[in-house]
Amino acid sequence: MSFWGQLNLMDAGSPIQMEMFLFHDHAMVLLLGIFVFVVVLGFKLVLNTLTSRVMLEAQRLETVWTVVPALLLLWLALPSLRLLYLLDEQSNSGIILKATGHQWYWSYEIPLSNSGSFDSYMIPEADLKVGDYRLLEVDNRALVPFGMETTVIATSADVLHAWALPSMGVKMDAVPGRLNSMSMFVEKPGVYYGQCSEICGANHSFMPIVVESISLKDFCSLEF
Repeated sequence: MSFWGQLNLMDAGSPIQMEMFLFHDHAMVLLLGIFVFVVVLGFKLVLNTLTSRVMLEAQRLETVWTVVPALLLLWLALPSLRLLYLLDEQSNSGIILKATGHQWYWSYEIPLSNSGSFDSYMIPEADLKVGDYRLLEVDNRALVPFGMETTVIATSADVLHAWALPSMGVKMDAVPGRLNSMSMFVEKPGVYYGQCSEICGANHSFMPIVVESISLKDFCSLEF
């Protein structure tokens, strides 16, 4: 979950989100170094009163300020490309969760089971209990087992939606007539919150996503 005054990302609940966390730190180190360099250089230029009237060119300096930025971009691009490949990697998981976006709620089903689909609506503010999160609680949570891969399939029944679960590092478009999928590995039991991340109409802000991870034994004993 996020908290008041939080400056960092949400706590990682999956290996891919931890990789994103590390890449964020990696990128921030680079940006901070560039910021400090530019500020120091700016102060030196403002405070320096000496000028050179004889230096017309500096091939070595031009080479340096071309090569160094290229190396910095490469330092940023290589881990980014690795992370992109990890995000697109698909596993042969036995658990499949299909999420279908509607205006303005989600419906879920587990295709390999005998279950039907169920709808997940946001709980109105007037019906919230003590300790519930405003605009994030739903009447039916999506259940997945922790400690194993789950393939999430997203689609839409009307307009564009996006199924996003920040703590899991998962975000994908839900497009009418198309199935998009991503692998999700939940490391530990808990309740994870997300929201539709594609503007889909007047009540776009009122279609939260809640995923609860339970043990595989409890998951297999459920009667859907």
